[in-house]
Order: sequence, then structure tokens, then C-alpha cells
Amino acid sequence: MEQRDYNAAVAALNTLQSNFAIVDAIRKSGRGMNKDAIPEMIEWCQKLGYEPSEFDRLKLIHIAGTKGKGSTSAFISSILAQYLPTAEQPTSKLHKVGLYTSPHLRFVRERIQINNQPLSEPDFAKYFFEVWDRFEAAAKASNIALDAPGSKPVYFRYITLMALHTYLQESVDSAVIECGIGGEYDSTNIIVHPTVTAVTSLGIDHVAMLGPTLPEIAWHKAGIFKPGSVAFTVPQPPEALAVLHERAAEKGTLLHVVERHPDLMNDSIKLGLAADFQKTNASLAIAVAAAHLRAVGYTSVPDPTTTPHIRLPDEFKRGLERVQWPGRCEVRRDTQSNITWHIDGGHTLDSIEVAGRWFAEQISTSSTNNSNQAQRPRILIFNQQTRDANALARALYTTLQSGLSTSTSPFSHVFFTTNQTFSKGYKPDLISLNTNKSDVDALSVQRALASTWEEIDHSASVSVVRTIEEAITKAREIAAVWSGGSDVIVLITGSLHLVGGAIEVLES
Repeated sequence: MEQRDYNAAVAALNTLQSNFAIVDAIRKSGRGMNKDAIPEMIEWCQKLGYEPSEFDRLKLIHIAGTKGKGSTSAFISSILAQYLPTAEQPTSKLHKVGLYTSPHLRFVRERIQINNQPLSEPDFAKYFFEVWDRFEAAAKASNIALDAPGSKPVYFRYITLMALHTYLQESVDSAVIECGIGGEYDSTNIIVHPTVTAVTSLGIDHVAMLGPTLPEIAWHKAGIFKPGSVAFTVPQPPEALAVLHERAAEKGTLLHVVERHPDLMNDSIKLGLAADFQKTNASLAIAVAAAHLRAVGYTSVPDPTTTPHIRLPDEFKRGLERVQWPGRCEVRRDTQSNITWHIDGGHTLDSIEVAGRWFAEQISTSSTNNSNQAQRPRILIFNQQTRDANALARALYTTLQSGLSTSTSPFSHVFFTTNQTFSKGYKPDLISLNTNKSDVDALSVQRALASTWEEIDHSASVSVVRTIEEAITKAREIAAVWSGGSDVIVLITGSLHLVGGAIEVLES
């Protein structure tokens, strides 16, 4: 490979994506393929030149769950970052904090962060090709063609190993690792001795891989618990919590359930992430960060396993207030277009309902001093290509109808789009092969969604568009002719891929 810059790295990484046919076959095969996942991942790890126990040097925190695991990870990382050296406090036990999450919104390098900053393009390329070369050397040694299936791990496994390699090379001394899917068989679960593990709120998702019931899903998520590692979770449905406790006992640890922290309940701290449900994620992050800091030598931090709600050090307060996590309950005001954009990557039934409640709260707040509320355009831009999109759309409608104080329709205009960003196509960072290309080309999902919405809301103007750029352009056109003196409000939700593309359009 001649070119070795960032664009070349992303292009090469995209060749490792599982295409729709392969992913669909995995879904249809049931969960039997799970059992080979960890042995295969360990083998890839060894081909890269590591034993899993070597990653213990990174002092890893491992986070699983259905909802809020990314936000919780971001809160933890933000808290830990407040303990980094400063001019006023040049000495510290922490010097570099890693954060590994998925998926990314705009740039694949967002997945691998150090001190809450994505890897630079040169550093991403450097570490990407170091890993690439090691796998090619291993393939040659085994007489495997360099472009043959099995010469390199698939996308998520590759970037997980790349993140761990990067953190070792960069001498990261604490890192937060977010699971992909599940826990027991997730690619990240080669971690041997994390300092702390945690399971965020559970819900129904990825049933083909994890099972259709909460107890089955809880079993998978609890697979990250390890002997000698502190384990936390948040309040869960009783049938799920029982499984988490059983699994913790099996794994040789004690599970602690974290209730909401009083300082968040009384709003004495203004979280950097809006929405009421983030108080649950932030409370879990407080306990995890405290336990981790104690494990790495900060003994003055109160013990969250013996004190239900620790007194928050100033560093914790700053971390909670300064956290940034784009695309999750995010509000952007566009003064040029007179639009307030509400952006949330909700993509499961539970998270769509949460996004709906959050948006209803936003509408109520903004309408307090707005006499034109009933006439003001409200616009939805929506897509979900790989789950039951119609069920998600219905859930969003129902949640908003119950959350609004008026009987009016939730939206005056609804646009169903694909995840294609621009008319000219995708940025390499935003290409996803995990969709049925013929369905995307024919707008099959979008047309079905439009039909569903017209059935449940006769008064809305419903349209199907091919790109996110076109949907945003049409929203701006509606705002341009609105003369009510208040902002048009837009909700963009249904998919993190959609949200990433929308942010790309808005910032381009």
C-alpha cells in the first residue's frame, strides 16, 4: 500500500467491514457463533504480538449495557481528566486517559480518544498501519494471501485491538472501554483484570445475538464482571437485576446498585449532557470513577462501595459539568436559519422513547413564552435502516403525543431519509456496509416509514428524501418562509449514523 495517510487508513479499514449479506447470515444463524468470539479475538491479539494480560497495564474500566453506556463512559473520562497534571498541580498519578467508544459520529478517529481528544489524523494513520503490518506479517507466516478473508480481523475487532495497541504505545495509564454488543462474547471482553466494571440501563436490543428477553440480555452484559474488579449497575427491572447479581457471584465479585446522586437530583450540578435520564448515567459514572481513582492511588476519594452517595470532590463536579458527547440530547441553535436543531442518536425502542420524552420537555420549555406555539413548524428527520424502523417510528409518535400538553400532532413536517450524507455520496468515515444496498437504493425502508406515519398522523406533511443533506435543506426552506418570530424546531433521531451525517452537513 503506497499511500499511508489518514484517508488511506480509513479506506483500508472500510475493506474490513462485514457486508450486509455476511451480517444478515450471522443474525440468521442464531447465537451459536458467539462461542468462538473470544478465542478468535485472543488469537488475533496474539498475532498482533500481545497476550491479553498485557493490557492490564492500562488500568482499564469496562462498561456494558443497552442504554447510556457511551454517555456513562464519557462522564467517567471527563471526571478522570480533571485529575490530569495542570500548571497549578504539575504532579499527578494520571497523565493520559484513554476513551474507546463506538460507533463514531463524523470521524472514525473519534472512537480512540486520549485526554478526551480524538487521535490526530497522523497518529491514527501511524497506529493503524503498525497494526496492519503486523497482521500482514502473520498472514505471510501462515501462507495466507494478504487480501484473503481471514488475513485480518473484521472492522470492530481490528479497531478494538488498534485502540489497545495505541494506548500501550502512548503510555496511557487509565482507559475507559465501552463494549460493542453484549459483553460475554464482545470483542472487548479479552480484558483480564479491569479495575472496575459497570452495566448501564438494560433494554431489548440485538435480540438475534443476545436473546429476546431481559434476563438473557442481562446474562450477556454481566459477562464483563471479573474476579477482583469492583462491579456496579443502576436500578434495573427485577428479573434483570437478579441475573446480574447471580452472574456477579459466579464471576467472584459483588455487585453494587447505584441510585441517583442527591446532588444531581436537586440540580445543584448542571450536567454537561441535558435530559433527566442522564442523571442515572452520571450517578453511575461517579461511583465508577471514584472506585477507579481509589484503585490507582487516590485514597482521599470516598469509597463508593461503602458510602451510597459520596461527597463530590470539585474535580468530579467539573467533570460532570464539562463533559461533551455530541449527538446525544444535543441542542444547536442556528441563528441564520432560525432553526433550533434537537439531535439524539436514539435507535432502540427504549432510547427512542427516552428521546421523545426529552424532546417533549424541550418543546414545553421553549413554548412557555411563545404565543405561536400551535402554528410553529415542528419537523422530524428520521431513519433507522437495520432495526424495526416502523416500531421505532410508532414509539416516537406515541411518546410525543403523551408528552405534549396539546392535542396537536407532534410534527407538522416529517422527512424520512437514508443515511447517505450528501448527494455525491458518503465521506469514507461515514460509509457503512451493514445495510441492504438494494433496499437503500429503492428507498424501501423510507417508503414504508412514510406509509406508517401517514397512517397514524393524517395532518403531517410526510416526504421521502434520498439524503440527509436534502432533508436538512428542506427544513431550512420551511424555516425561511416561517414568519412567526420564533425558531422552527427540528428533531433528528433514529440512528447514530443519521445523526453523524446530520452533524457533518450542519458543520460543512
